[in-house]
Amino acid sequence: MRAEYINPFIEATVDVFKTMLGCEVERTGLAVNQTFCPQFDITGIIGLSGRAHGDVVISFERDVALKATEALVGGTCGEITEDVVDTVGELTNMIAGNAKTQLESLEMSLALPTVIVGHNHSIRFPSKVKPLSLPFQSKWGNFNIEVGLIESPVDAHIVVG
Repeated sequence: MRAEYINPFIEATVDVFKTMLGCEVERTGLAVNQTFCPQFDITGIIGLSGRAHGDVVISFERDVALKATEALVGGTCGEITEDVVDTVGELTNMIAGNAKTQLESLEMSLALPTVIVGHNHSIRFPSKVKPLSLPFQSKWGNFNIEVGLIESPVDAHIVVG
């Protein structure tokens, strides 16, 4: 994956957390992963397609997901509810959508987000994709973003008919 594809996801994450949740976040690292087993218990996944395709996976510590829900929806959350699942899906969608607008040349489309809740789940990226792992920290705790994109062949978008 080309390095210039990753900065829009970093910027989108910082922006979405600041503007939508009133929470400052900081990226704490960068790594290339061969496989991905989220270290946290609630994960949003969204597929991207176009001149580049792949997935964006955002995995949250429980407390981050709960506090994000409280900031977005209001009230107090003590457990993972439908509102928390919806918030994680919406944050995944907002971050991927914001990054997508910065990657206009790739003409990407977003799928609907999926949220997985539970211990020890794993995500399989396409075999040629080596996802970049972006750990973040906030006042609420930690979360991690995995971005796995690969450019589509130029002729993949030619429609014969």
